Amino acid sequence: MVIVQHLGRTLPDRYVAAPRVHLGSQAEVDVATLDRAVGRVAGSGPPDNGGGPSAAWAPAAPTLAVETELADADEYEVREYDTQRGRRLVAAVELISPANKDRPESRGQFVAKCAALLRERVSVVLVDVVTVRDFNLYAELLQLIGERDPAMRDAIYAVACRWCPRGASRWLEAWSRPLAVGEALPTLPLWLSDELAIPLDLEASYEQTCHDLRIL
Repeated sequence: MVIVQHLGRTLPDRYVAAPRVHLGSQAEVDVATLDRAVGRVAGSGPPDNGGGPSAAWAPAAPTLAVETELADADEYEVREYDTQRGRRLVAAVELISPANKDRPESRGQFVAKCAALLRERVSVVLVDVVTVRDFNLYAELLQLIGERDPAMRDAIYAVACRWCPRGASRWLEAWSRPLAVGEALPTLPLWLSDELAIPLDLEASYEQTCHDLRIL
């Protein structure tokens, strides 16, 4: 909820963030960012920045950029609700839980969902602070397309991913950051379209959560 609140102060007027929580075996988007412009496909033209300060922010170069194809995952129809409400999903923040990593089928389902989101041009941010399981779901996502990220060797991490056009080809770009207990969380790009990204300040959200819950 704090991430949603922070995004609400950063997003241009045409976008809205909403939380989604599901406890159980099914994987869901934790924080979704939607384009409120009915009928516009994200990335189809210059974005409407709404006059906000986010237009001036530029992310660093990606830690990984590879030309690739993403396999279909038709069984994951996580965008149905957007069509019914006249809004298009453009970004998702996934907070990885122990249940996402405890079994092979759970990991496979999570990775397939992320691949399906990326294939639909939805940018995805993964935040993994689960130290009780050594599996790296970002690495498994890259294995799905036969790639690896040399910069990613840690069990806990945060990474922003998008699948974007470069001429006639498609490239997967990723901004990965290893995490360590006691160190500040990173700021990652949250891509709203091919041209527009805003900063997702994970440390600010964490500090605000600790303050609100009186966690010292």
